[in-house]
Amino acid sequence: MKLAAKMLWVSVTACALAAPASRAMDLQLKGKTALVTGSTAGIGYATARVLLSEGATVIINARTQAAVDRAAATLETATGHAPLEFAGDMSKAQDIARLVKTFPRVDILVNNVGRFVPKPFEQTTDQDWFDTFELNVMSGVRLSRAYLPGMRARNWGRIIFISSESALQIPVASVQYGMSKAAEIAVARGLAESVARTGITVNSILPGPTQDPSAAADFAKRFGEQRVAQMEANFFKTQRPTSLIQRFERPDETATLVAYVASPLSSGTTGAALRVDGGVVKSAF
Repeated sequence: MKLAAKMLWVSVTACALAAPASRAMDLQLKGKTALVTGSTAGIGYATARVLLSEGATVIINARTQAAVDRAAATLETATGHAPLEFAGDMSKAQDIARLVKTFPRVDILVNNVGRFVPKPFEQTTDQDWFDTFELNVMSGVRLSRAYLPGMRARNWGRIIFISSESALQIPVASVQYGMSKAAEIAVARGLAESVARTGITVNSILPGPTQDPSAAADFAKRFGEQRVAQMEANFFKTQRPTSLIQRFERPDETATLVAYVASPLSSGTTGAALRVDGGVVKSAF
């Protein structure tokens, strides 16, 4: 028996060594239409890029047509596929209505758009809270409400809220932001409950502190640093010491998880708050 087991192990190992070094996974997104809000930079842009590369039709969005046009050009160059475009402010109900009229069918909704405005709590105004809630939370509520009937009719759909680890560790620098990200998790879970026993899944994804490498210098200046490496070291020493990777995440590290959750392969994942936070949240659950 021991000899047979050893021979089997050798055979399996030989097959593994003979296999190709890498194989592309087909996420089965061809024929699916995805809308990614706030998708001309950062996590939204990276998500649009991955979904386009996987063969999905992708609608990108920003407030200005110039920003959308620039992103569309670079995405087409990078992927060989041109995205569809929509310029509009997702904090405004009328712009969302116009978006839904322009693109009435969406199979995959990625509620990514959001605002982070650092301000001491005592100095925040009611309008600061309303503006954050309108963009970060109500944009996803309105879009989900608009596209959910079509998903129900087709018995298939994916709704994804890009929340944040700040939903679990409310940042002192922007309490209203943390509130909005916690609300997104609650909305996602409630929606998932409402579509139980269907082909629709709803999840939230919680990135950690993220920096777009192309904007690293500007990011450093926001923290009063000239050197990116020094800014990063200081940030994780003082602001996020629990991080296990001790660096800013790249947008693509979140985008790849989003793409999987958006795919038919993730049919068993729903109602979840999925962390891709670099271990910032000091919890195993």
